[in-house]
Amino acid sequence: MTSFSKGTSGHPMVKAEGVHKSFGLAHILKGIDLEVNPREVFCLIGPSGSGKSTFLRCINHLEKISAGRLYVDDHLVGYRQKGDRLHELKEKEVAAQRRDIGMVFQRFNLFPHMTALENVMEAPVQVKRESKAVARERAERLLDRVGLGDRKGHYPAQLSGGQQQRVAIARALAMEPKLMLFDEPTSALDPELVGEVLDVMRDLAEDGMTMIVVTHEMGFAREVGDSLVFMDDGVVVESGHPREVLTNPQHDRTKSFLSKVL
Repeated sequence: MTSFSKGTSGHPMVKAEGVHKSFGLAHILKGIDLEVNPREVFCLIGPSGSGKSTFLRCINHLEKISAGRLYVDDHLVGYRQKGDRLHELKEKEVAAQRRDIGMVFQRFNLFPHMTALENVMEAPVQVKRESKAVARERAERLLDRVGLGDRKGHYPAQLSGGQQQRVAIARALAMEPKLMLFDEPTSALDPELVGEVLDVMRDLAEDGMTMIVVTHEMGFAREVGDSLVFMDDGVVVESGHPREVLTNPQHDRTKSFLSKVL
């Protein structure tokens, strides 16, 4: 069974080689090449429809790429190569790969009938077959970490949007991933709740979690990001250190986009 090794040495955490993705006649990703190093905070920015979220979903094979290669921790995502042919992995093997990749969506996707604690415990118990005692201890620790230790018995409907998103982050961390994917995690939140979620992400970055963040929060990208890519129309237009790209963009398309969002 293919699963990502726990050790990372000398190779990128994520490597995309000529990644294409089409939905019918719509060509969404048009040859993405990029690398994300271990412990790096890698920010993806760009207009709606540029392919950012689609690329993120390809990394854990929620979307199948149409051409190219995607590697996580030096393992091909979703496929096994024999000679020059690719063979798609069985769903069980794909699920094993996904265990090492946490994902946080725009919408929190919490189970409404479960408390915050139960939401965080669920995957380790069901997927990893951990004992409830072990899963509970970790879930309580993670809820403390995201500032919700006093809300563990609350149901999603009793929590604010920012609190629900922090539970969603704790839930993703409960599987002890080596890579975290954030798909515009603050875009569905009221403005005054954005900061509490970004603070948790900042804390993760300081602890060395490898993160790919699709975001419109340019301040976060500037302060916390190690690398930044500007995507438009399915291609990487510009990349570099966030401060450099945001303050001194080289491409007209990047300049035009940033003039509207900064």
